[in-house]
Amino acid sequence: MTDDVLISAERGVGRLRLNRPKAIHALTTAMCEGMSEALLRWRADSAIQAVLIDHAEGRGFCAGGDVVMLARSSNTDAEEAKRFFFAEYRLNHLLFTYPKSTVAVMDGITMGGGVGISLPCDYRVATENTRLAMPETGIGLFPDVGGGWYLSRLPGRVGQFMVLTGARLDAGECHYLNLATHYVEQSGIEDLVDRILKAPDRLQGALGAASVSAPDARIEQNLAQIAKLFASDRLEDVIAALEADESDWAHSELATLRTKSPLSCKVSLRLLAEGADRESFTDEMRAEYALAGRVVRTHDFREGVHALLIDKTGDPVWDPPTPEGVTDEMLDVLFAPLPDSEAWTPFPEAETVA
Repeated sequence: MTDDVLISAERGVGRLRLNRPKAIHALTTAMCEGMSEALLRWRADSAIQAVLIDHAEGRGFCAGGDVVMLARSSNTDAEEAKRFFFAEYRLNHLLFTYPKSTVAVMDGITMGGGVGISLPCDYRVATENTRLAMPETGIGLFPDVGGGWYLSRLPGRVGQFMVLTGARLDAGECHYLNLATHYVEQSGIEDLVDRILKAPDRLQGALGAASVSAPDARIEQNLAQIAKLFASDRLEDVIAALEADESDWAHSELATLRTKSPLSCKVSLRLLAEGADRESFTDEMRAEYALAGRVVRTHDFREGVHALLIDKTGDPVWDPPTPEGVTDEMLDVLFAPLPDSEAWTPFPEAETVA
């Protein structure tokens, strides 16, 4: 057990409160394992009617997984990184298949692993502080935790736009894209929690009473450009389309895209292309686990984490440095499935549902 998650059960509601404020509640292996243990226990407890996931204090809901730990462990022995991904993806899958109602309060920064524990929930609450993103291509990673499943199913090419640029969506945009189901102002969250605790069997009523109209979705005005300029699954084509467009918006997104790892961008586009056709979330998690164990051992992942998060120089040197240098053969090696003896597996309690 870990103090980095406050786990409790009260009046029929199981509560998971992320409690690592100095790291914006970035997930560790122990946090994932602790949350899964509680969820499995509550799954079999008839007194628990709903589960609420939020954060205890500090800014942000969850900044993602502890990638600094992953980078350091992958420099020597990837076993620690593999254990983290195994535990995290089991948690993601357990929430995706959970038979009881789940609520995530995405108040503040919700990125990477934070998205992974939010999007599987039945109800996803955004506030005026919400900033949701999958920024992994900036550190040489890829949008895991089910990103290949969720983002490939967004309208138009919004998912591809998000993973290539790391765009941060606010509450209005999250609500518009159904990444959030409700909008509640931060000042109303305490009242919402009280309503849930009083009537966990009437979550829709509690959420409806606490919700207000979501802000306008700024992304809506760019949907046509996103669909046009990010239409291809080839990174070179996307860059060419942005270069040929004369709008300030395209120039800005192109400048952002050029700071990302070409390898990660190509990995992300392929992940979404394949994820769109996967038959189950279990298959998605199995594929992402095989991919994650290899990507964390690449030059770009170690370089990206050091340049942006450890040394904080902000100037990663990618290898290959250009999209043209990333070959299909490189991607085939990263995407190869693992043998059954090494493959990811869900909790037995959850494997028949998804």
